[in-house]
Amino acid sequence: MKFLLTSAGIKNPSIERALVGLLGKPIAECDALCIATGIQPFAGGPFHVYDFITGSAPGPMCELGWKSLGVLELTALPSIRRENWVPAVEQTDALLVWGGSPLYLCYWMRESGLAELLPSLRPETVYVGTSGGAMVATPDFGGARYDDSEPLTGSADALGLVDFSVYPHLEREDMPDTTVANIERWAAGLAVPAYAIDDQTAIQVVDGDVEVVSEGQWRLFTPES
Repeated sequence: MKFLLTSAGIKNPSIERALVGLLGKPIAECDALCIATGIQPFAGGPFHVYDFITGSAPGPMCELGWKSLGVLELTALPSIRRENWVPAVEQTDALLVWGGSPLYLCYWMRESGLAELLPSLRPETVYVGTSGGAMVATPDFGGARYDDSEPLTGSADALGLVDFSVYPHLEREDMPDTTVANIERWAAGLAVPAYAIDDQTAIQVVDGDVEVVSEGQWRLFTPES
């Protein structure tokens, strides 16, 4: 599986070119499944989900012109026969994993069985994560806590699909906790490298090789020896 981890979706031509390169063919020839479960615990969650699917939400993902687009609702999967949803995941070209609460999203990735399935997907499958959807792919959240999701999540351990952590929305004006100083304090508690990326930046990972794709700003924090 390949990864494109973003702060705010496919925000600029550089990130879009990276996505097409990972897919190996035009977006119009690719099938995608979108996952919006992470936004559900927040006020207005159902409306945000609709905005994401219809392309009205900030951060282009679903509206890129996919050949086909399906919705994978993680909270429903435990009540569905695996043979009715697993083939769709195995055959898709891209998984579009939106943000919200990374803890809630991670919980349902595990509970649904998707987390167990991900490592066995085809090498050409592309995991496209946005914000919380990017953080879920990392080893941990650096002690992140979200009151909305506490009843269902008790661990800050993420899925560990890549070997570094991500802090999205670097220096975003409407998010006071995204300053470099605050992120540096967060990164100090991690045992792995951490990338702080702004909304014009993405990180692509192919066979363990990491490349930053950016038309904005980003910082790499490495653990103290």
